[in-house]
Amino acid sequence: MTTLTLTEPRARFLDLIASEWLKLWSLRSTAWSLLLGALAVVAFNVGTAWDHHRYWFQYDAEGRAGFVRNEMALADAFTGNASMVLILCAAAMGAVSVVGEYSSGLVRTTFAAVPARGSLVAAKLLVVAGVQSGFGAVVAGVSFWSTQALLAERGAGLPITHPGALRIVVASALLAPVCALAGAALGALLRHSAVSVVGSVVLLLLLPSVLGDRRHLTAVLAHATPLHAWQRLVGVGPAAVEPYPWTAGGAWLVYALWALGAGAVAVVAVRHRDQ
Repeated sequence: MTTLTLTEPRARFLDLIASEWLKLWSLRSTAWSLLLGALAVVAFNVGTAWDHHRYWFQYDAEGRAGFVRNEMALADAFTGNASMVLILCAAAMGAVSVVGEYSSGLVRTTFAAVPARGSLVAAKLLVVAGVQSGFGAVVAGVSFWSTQALLAERGAGLPITHPGALRIVVASALLAPVCALAGAALGALLRHSAVSVVGSVVLLLLLPSVLGDRRHLTAVLAHATPLHAWQRLVGVGPAAVEPYPWTAGGAWLVYALWALGAGAVAVVAVRHRDQ
């Protein structure tokens, strides 16, 4: 008697992406987190522009002229406070997307269904990066449009075609997926939600804030962080004299290396550790 052996077809990578997409959006917290994060980021930017709009005529003529001359409207397009909120939201979502399966025990079922852990994690990271790229694009675009519309009423708003404006929007938008991937890497390493989120804050916010640019070593370390790379890309106004200056190309490279490095760390951590 002939025995037929049936084998399950290997999951295609597109199927893994579709599965991770469904898992991410099946959580109600995903939509709420993105919505509340977007509102907070845009509110910080619009609030700064509104202050300049509201108190415009309380500045003297030279102050108003300097604001326009130095293109300070671009500084309102995406502020430092907004970038910190964006980093926190993106990193937290990246960490929770990985840690959530470990804390719920779903990871055992997932690995049983898809033994190819590397492909599975890669699909998850692509979904997280894609969602965060859309999130970053929306908040950066809305922030730019709303702040410049406000300032345009005072004759200070700038169009997206103005030199440097598009770079601010793109750099702010891409900050979200870069930090989300960093959070996912920490989640894969630490496997605890609270610890991973705190680690993300330390790595992406606290550490860059204590690294100065007066010494070569600390300047190099500071330049290697996403926050300082973002600050380099969105800087407007008269350029400050830095003892160790660096280029916009170097800042874009930092973005790329953090994204690739975080993805590699997450894949390796999941593949070579017990579930």
